[in-house]
Amino acid sequence: MTTNSASLHWVDNLSPFLVRFSDSFGIRYYGLAYVLAFLIAALLLHLYWRDGRSSLNPKAQSDLMLAVVIGVLVGGRLGYFLLYSPQTLFREPLDLFRVWDGGMSSHGGFIGVCLALLWLVRKHKLAWRPVADVLVTLAPPGLFLGRIANFINGELWGKVSYVSWAVIFPKSASAGTPLMDIPPRHPSQLYEALLEGLFLTIYTQWRFWRSPVTRERPGHLAGEFLILYAVVRAIGEVFREPDASLLFGLSRGTFYSLFLVVGGLILVLTSRRKVD
Repeated sequence: MTTNSASLHWVDNLSPFLVRFSDSFGIRYYGLAYVLAFLIAALLLHLYWRDGRSSLNPKAQSDLMLAVVIGVLVGGRLGYFLLYSPQTLFREPLDLFRVWDGGMSSHGGFIGVCLALLWLVRKHKLAWRPVADVLVTLAPPGLFLGRIANFINGELWGKVSYVSWAVIFPKSASAGTPLMDIPPRHPSQLYEALLEGLFLTIYTQWRFWRSPVTRERPGHLAGEFLILYAVVRAIGEVFREPDASLLFGLSRGTFYSLFLVVGGLILVLTSRRKVD
């Protein structure tokens, strides 16, 4: 990053590539974020099994990771088009496969993970609530890494702001706009990384390891996660520039999160004490 001496705000001119082979092909930080997120998830699953905190044996762990990878990637990609840009999907359906252009939805990824959960518990004949509690502890590190990658890419920027830590995102203006004419914005990607990623990682890991909630009330932690994610997502959306038209006066991220609150409340209210 460099400094715009006139505005005294940082300019986000980071390269999205760790290694670049051509103008549009290379090893991108965004892709590495997904790879690292899946590796962290696999490591956590192993630790849970080793320490007797999960009933998912190595075979179930392997199946879960495969299902989660497919669910996150396919659900996130489809969710982006269906929830944020349905007209593009119908007008240019082949854009669905142009993954190098970006476009993933966390809410779509959640749907994909839910389908992965249903498939896993059916195949291995497991109770779904304890598995759901495990799953929600795997998601926050990936959310953290994904938001950091969004910042590196200079995408999903925040609203115009002149706070001292605001950032100038060249991609927020039309091509050819002089840098001096581009207003600084909230680095909302970093706010979301801290809220959706770091905060929820600390919270879910603390609840998983330090409280009896997963043993006494299976499904309760999953409900807590859904509610908290919706809350912190709504907070982040306050500072984020909407990247699609509003729904009922709300950003789409906030509107879709309302359904997570409903699902979370149902899980919390219906979670029951473990029966010996």
